Amino acid sequence: MKILVVGGGGREHAIIQKLKENKAVEAIYALPGNGGIAADATCVDIGAKDIDGIVSFAKPTGIDYAVVAPDDPLVLGCVDALNAVGIPCFGPTKAAAIIEGSKAFSKDLMKKYNIPTAAYETFTEMDAALSYLDGASAPIVVKADGLALGKGVIIAESIDEAKKAVREMMEEKKFGASGSKVVIEEFLTGPEVSVLSFTDGETVVPMVSSMDHKRAHDGDKGLNTGGMGTVAPNPYYTDAIAKTCMETIFLPTIRAMKAEGRTFKGCLYFGLMLTDKGPKVIEYNCRFGDPETQVVLPLLESDLLTVMQATTNGTLKDTPVTWKKGHACCVIVASKGYPEKYESGFPITLPSCKAGEAIYVAGAKITSGELVSAGGRVLGVTSTGETLAEAIDRAYALTDRVIFTNGYCRRDIGQRALQAKGE
Repeated sequence: MKILVVGGGGREHAIIQKLKENKAVEAIYALPGNGGIAADATCVDIGAKDIDGIVSFAKPTGIDYAVVAPDDPLVLGCVDALNAVGIPCFGPTKAAAIIEGSKAFSKDLMKKYNIPTAAYETFTEMDAALSYLDGASAPIVVKADGLALGKGVIIAESIDEAKKAVREMMEEKKFGASGSKVVIEEFLTGPEVSVLSFTDGETVVPMVSSMDHKRAHDGDKGLNTGGMGTVAPNPYYTDAIAKTCMETIFLPTIRAMKAEGRTFKGCLYFGLMLTDKGPKVIEYNCRFGDPETQVVLPLLESDLLTVMQATTNGTLKDTPVTWKKGHACCVIVASKGYPEKYESGFPITLPSCKAGEAIYVAGAKITSGELVSAGGRVLGVTSTGETLAEAIDRAYALTDRVIFTNGYCRRDIGQRALQAKGE
């Protein structure tokens, strides 16, 4: 089989390495891929948002199956375009990807179908949003409606900060057209949990839960980032909570999308807050999370391609999905200065990996035969272990063998999880 993977980050590298385990896979093409992915797939310089270019490459190349990984091409209808030329895909159609593409849509969906989430209001006029904030209390959350590279969510500690966020989104167009509509919602408290799930539009199979670390620096200090590390499974996500989530959130969401004529197939990401009133949805993503994918897929025992094809074919209920026992930890190595100003072009030397270890390349390219940094988040260094402590120790030991002079990482990934487990 010839496989096409759309995207070029650490998430895609993790997906590609897992797909390679299937002996039927003879070739994998990554569009556009990156300098690290080039060791595991053929990279083609076609952007993930170039839908016409992707289709023009895929059809004559004889692609048998495509995995559309990032949010932008999914929201733009990449799956629809590939399906139109006879190429089956893993990922939702444009109609279903709106669950991430519009926060207002997803909030309205939850309200209509009684799926637990934070109280909210939606605004298309800045003055109305500002007036609403005059009667609100902080902290409060302000969200740009559309996609904003994971940065369109502001947790405002004061009403003045919330008003500033509204002005930046709606007046200054900080996030472009994504901020033309904003959602202002109640601030929830409690442990956060990420749960990725396979679904064929009828059956939902949750993956191993994970815990993300969004802040740039140790102790959850600094700016929000795309994610500085993850561990799995999340100790706060008990079997009892998982059962509640399946009954009140996961299945109701899939059924709601089908009822709306937007049947969702692929990976649906549930960002959850475990409040004192039960689990509630913070956000949906229409694809694998990054860097959650880098700790979840190493724990997958089943063949990834087989499971993906089952979501496409509607046979997920008849497809076993099994997981390895143990834990995983991913440490993100970023460029110094990220998520603000940073420099690129620094050489990177990667150590060899043993069983249970992997280094997923996110932001790097090949220059004169050498791997050099080319982004904010550069590497995802992942290890598994029988215990969480072992997985963390192995991940940091591997990280310390990476040679990258401009790199930095948090040194406390997984510590909150260890505390929760009492270890």
